[in-house]
Amino acid sequence: MKIVTSVSFRGQCREAFEFYAKVLGGKITAAIPYGDAPPGMPITDEKYKTWLMHCWLDVGDQALMGADMDVEWARNIDKPKNGFDVTLHTEDKAEAQRWFDRLSEGGKAVMPFGETFWSPGFGSLIDRFGVPWMVNVIPSADWRPPQG
Repeated sequence: MKIVTSVSFRGQCREAFEFYAKVLGGKITAAIPYGDAPPGMPITDEKYKTWLMHCWLDVGDQALMGADMDVEWARNIDKPKNGFDVTLHTEDKAEAQRWFDRLSEGGKAVMPFGETFWSPGFGSLIDRFGVPWMVNVIPSADWRPPQG
């Protein structure tokens, strides 16, 4: 089994996934616009022709899925995303810091990246596309939380 997070956008899916591919070192393996849908699809308005109905990003053995939606078919798509985070885990603190810094560009740090009582590095942010992320360093066996 593989659990994959799917993130919805309003016309920014391609741009977001190209950004995520660069930041995370992944590869987009599918990017299907509504304009390539088979006849009979209910979404036919010309303004959605280049919007993506399906996008898939492979990063190692993990994946992220996405699509563009509009308020007529995805209630609350125009509201801030909440109730979930796309979460990245690594044992490499420098890599985690780089992910956090890049994903934060044009977005907003919610919890700045730094040492916590559970990790040598953790931070949360909302990227420039409105997607919430958490970046976490998996502590080594000999790591001890800060005293104080």
